[in-house]
Amino acid sequence: MSHTSPPDQLHDTAPAVEGARPETRGIELIADGERHGRARDLFLIWAAPSVSILNLTIGASLILLGLEVWQAIAIIVAASLLWIFPGIIAGSGPAAGTAGSVVTRAMYGILGNRLFVAVVGWFIGAVFLSLTWLASSFMGADLLRRTGLEDPIWVPIGVTIVVATITIFVAIFGHGLILRAYPYMAGALFVIFLVVAGFILPTVDWRYTAPEPLTGAALWSALTIGFTILASSPLSFINSPDIARYLPRDTKPSHITLATALGGAVPFIVFTSIGVLLATGLSTPAFEAGIDVALLDLLPGWLGPVLVVGVVINTIALNAMTAYTSSMALQAIGFRLRRIPAAIIVGLVGTALTIYLVLSSNLVEAANLMLQFLVVVSGPAMAIFTVDVVLRRYRYDGVDLFDDTPGGRFWYSGGWSIPGITALLVGGAATAVCLATSVWVGPVAELTGYIDLSVPVGMLVAAALYAGLLRTPLGKDGRP
Repeated sequence: MSHTSPPDQLHDTAPAVEGARPETRGIELIADGERHGRARDLFLIWAAPSVSILNLTIGASLILLGLEVWQAIAIIVAASLLWIFPGIIAGSGPAAGTAGSVVTRAMYGILGNRLFVAVVGWFIGAVFLSLTWLASSFMGADLLRRTGLEDPIWVPIGVTIVVATITIFVAIFGHGLILRAYPYMAGALFVIFLVVAGFILPTVDWRYTAPEPLTGAALWSALTIGFTILASSPLSFINSPDIARYLPRDTKPSHITLATALGGAVPFIVFTSIGVLLATGLSTPAFEAGIDVALLDLLPGWLGPVLVVGVVINTIALNAMTAYTSSMALQAIGFRLRRIPAAIIVGLVGTALTIYLVLSSNLVEAANLMLQFLVVVSGPAMAIFTVDVVLRRYRYDGVDLFDDTPGGRFWYSGGWSIPGITALLVGGAATAVCLATSVWVGPVAELTGYIDLSVPVGMLVAAALYAGLLRTPLGKDGRP
């Protein structure tokens, strides 16, 4: 067995439950005696990252697509239903007693999972680290510009570095600090963003109609592209088992699903819808200046700094969670790193990508384009994970998952699970050919008049193919 063999891991007794010291445990198995918490604790843990300026930005961008207010809010509600998927897979964490990046060995095989985690896990992590740091960089830089610090390069870079440093500090302290701090962070964010919403509402054009109302294929194109952008958020949280893994083994999966899904969906609906309303009162020059700048212009002088503080808190909440789980992904790939050095590496990579985006794009352009491309990997991966959880009924043996020797239960065919890898690749290809972005339009999207069916098609293809192949001789070794 490898350096991650379960007997060694069960003797690691440094979970830092209270957050008083850095958590040294990474992907190691968690003994039943070290489990703690309740399923409902997950609600506020997931709410804190979802009270986001990124949601406001995405909501405003739906108006740019040409949608009416009611149409935009309708697809926000539809996309919020996808939060059920992170909820379903979260229960695999306490069932297996380890991180989701180890649980996926059951889907892709020992070696196949290394490729999956390296490409899919890291891509998702890098996108969200950079996008949320980008939001705080732009808003922090704009606030400092109003005080006389106007350097367009070094000011946003400096903000990025400061926020990234705090974020990685939280990630280093890990699960215990997340469990203790996130409920307070969620409460502070709700208050800040609701106060901001109170100042936004008087600017809303309640009689707003699109300048050129969309009909036919143009309307379906805008609706489906908007849905894809929105769907990328819940579908990206394939790390939800990592946050739930300390829960007692007998915690009901249905309770975990409900707390996780509602924690993500409720603020997602509320604050993305507020972004839609915000956009109705903005002029074209305001859009061109950026939603972040326009929002600060709408607020009284005392509230602007408070909002920026809120954005920074949200950024830390989301990215600390991402960096925390990405550090365990590095371990699952096979790097001989403790979790803390791995978290620092994740932070450096995310900071570098954020600085590149700061210098090359604005927030709306970066968010929409990257979130659309994200579904090529996140949609099929989430579908496969969900199917596996449902078929196995949360029966994951942590000891078997760490047996990476030929002949182990999850070694499959030379270390690769043919059903899992095939479903992921074919599902990703199906997503790509149905995708419609500003730089890539798949052949199916082109034939349908730029209607973007990437999310439902990619997920259905991946789910059906994975479930089907498990029932053939190709999947006999990995059959639940």
